[in-house]
Amino acid sequence: MIKWGIIGLGNMARKFASSIGETNNSKLIGIASLNNQRLKSFKEEFKIDEKNTHSSYENLISSKDIDAIYIATLNNTHLDIIKKCSENKKDVLCEKPFTLNDDEAAVASNFIKKNNINFYEGIAYRTHDQTKIIKKILDQKEIGEIVSIESSFGFEVKRIKPESRLFNKKLGGGSILDIGCYPLSFLNLLFNDNNDYKILNARGGFASTGVDNHAQAEIIINDTINCSIQVSIKNNLKNMIKIKGSDGEIIVNNPWLPDKKSTLDIKSGSSFHKKFINSQLNIYANQIQKISDNFEKKINNDRFAVGISDSLKIMKNLSLWSNLIKQ
Repeated sequence: MIKWGIIGLGNMARKFASSIGETNNSKLIGIASLNNQRLKSFKEEFKIDEKNTHSSYENLISSKDIDAIYIATLNNTHLDIIKKCSENKKDVLCEKPFTLNDDEAAVASNFIKKNNINFYEGIAYRTHDQTKIIKKILDQKEIGEIVSIESSFGFEVKRIKPESRLFNKKLGGGSILDIGCYPLSFLNLLFNDNNDYKILNARGGFASTGVDNHAQAEIIINDTINCSIQVSIKNNLKNMIKIKGSDGEIIVNNPWLPDKKSTLDIKSGSSFHKKFINSQLNIYANQIQKISDNFEKKINNDRFAVGISDSLKIMKNLSLWSNLIKQ
């Protein structure tokens, strides 16, 4: 049983706390927030013991009652918290993006490896049953060899709030940092072992606050597989993945936030069928269950989660993508 603490009590922390009850290997023990009102209401709602309710991040991190920390604070705070967790030998699940750029990612990785802790980044779709089934279908060559991949993730934010995490540069705002990790992490899942990865072209636009509010990139992998990725916080996109193979295609209708029931559209040769996927746990409970199991077994390289080596590759490409659209 992994005893969890949460740092930062916003929307994602609430989803974590609401979902952990679906698991059988995890328990929420402690919380920390610099906002006393949030701390009080969260404590009461989720019945956290007073002794494990902290107005100091350091006190939770150093607590002997806690095995692992879920970092759900603003993006610009992640690096310092990862450092402190590492030094206190606490395993970490950190919300994406785990750092603001490639340089910070390298620092975080050094702390994680030096202190020999287990680390995963919170890109929850990767641990969902749907993702495993997609990988199995591709590995079994049901649609032949992969020829191309198109993926998108976008939603419309109608009102720009300069102080919000999405639109504030200092807080790590922008569409690439916030959701670019989704299409990039899917490519990493498929091609992690042999990743000759080139960004051929990148485009994007910027909000009035200076952060990117939409971006596209054309990528070629191993000189043969053409990939097109698109993200936006300006417009609603299809939010799908289309994988074309030499003998068919797969359309993933809800790749990034799959429900307990989800579907794949599969065309193989001249036949077409829908594959229905049932998951016992919701997407966040699935992640907690899997990450807790990995922490118990000291597994830090789970292919269907985003460990530190995967996070480093994703952040490298996020930073490259971000720099390319500024040119």
